[in-house]
Amino acid sequence: MINKISPSMMCADALNLGATLKDFEKNGIEYLHIDIMDGSFVPNFTLGTDYCKILKKATNIPLDLHLMVDRPEERLDWFPIGEGDIVSVHVESTKHLQKVLRAIKDRGAKAYVAINPATPLCMIEEVLCDIDGVLVMTVNPGFAGQKLIPQTLEKITKARKMLDANGKNDAEIEVDGNVSFENAAKMSKAGANIFVAGTSSVFTKDLTLKEGVKKLRTAVEI
Repeated sequence: MINKISPSMMCADALNLGATLKDFEKNGIEYLHIDIMDGSFVPNFTLGTDYCKILKKATNIPLDLHLMVDRPEERLDWFPIGEGDIVSVHVESTKHLQKVLRAIKDRGAKAYVAINPATPLCMIEEVLCDIDGVLVMTVNPGFAGQKLIPQTLEKITKARKMLDANGKNDAEIEVDGNVSFENAAKMSKAGANIFVAGTSSVFTKDLTLKEGVKKLRTAVEI
């Protein structure tokens, strides 16, 4: 399965957004990860609907919407969801998970289920046939700059085995949280193939975006 990079736009320089997007296009970035937080499901507020619409107009790179919000089924119409985009909703955020996953697919996007570090994988067993991928949180959602929760590496491996055992060999595993160059290599080895890149890799101050992307791609080519 091809490894892909999804830079966390929460970490991007808002004052130089145009230049950043051009750099991403030149370097073959596959997705733009957009964290949507509502101050309820997670104790923070981040990027909003207008920002998503701006990105949709400014680049052809597909959006990777991570909805950390309560009742996501009531909020999908707020976003410019289109063909080829990824939309991840948390198993913990809704009583109607299959309903929201189907609504995402009806919009032409890929439906991913996100799962927090302390939530057992068995919580997604009944929706495996409804998903295109799993977003494994390797930190607790809500804030950037956290440390990797070590046991989530084993969770990635278990998720890959679960998907394969249920005929979902083409379903992807995305990882989000302290995806440093060192951790990304471990995550790739465990079975992840989409990497949410933030301040510990692509947006590190010691490297240009081009250098950060190149170094991360090298790290995950296990």
